[in-house]
Amino acid sequence: MEIVNPNAAILSNFEVMAALKDMKNSKKKYGLRNLATITYETVQYLEDTPCKEQTSAGIVEFLLAMKEFNLTKNECLMMVNDPPSSPLHIQLMIEDSDERLTEEQGPKAV
Repeated sequence: MEIVNPNAAILSNFEVMAALKDMKNSKKKYGLRNLATITYETVQYLEDTPCKEQTSAGIVEFLLAMKEFNLTKNECLMMVNDPPSSPLHIQLMIEDSDERLTEEQGPKAV
């Protein structure tokens, strides 16, 4: 496996899990002795996170809904990987959320 362009895109946990499962299911050998262990342990970890229930369509729908909040790509990625469960969680994820979001938008983002 080779990283062609390290700055091409940022992957969500859902995309990482899908790529690792595809790699695990392929018969191609990558020549790395510990790759199978790392792949297995990473997939096991990701299956205990919210990305297990996510779908590509659901992520796209979520990102479209978040456009009205003018969030950065990294903030959107954090919200996809770890969906907020409270307004406090939103404040921790979004930099200067009290200035950037109105009082109505905070609970709406949850």
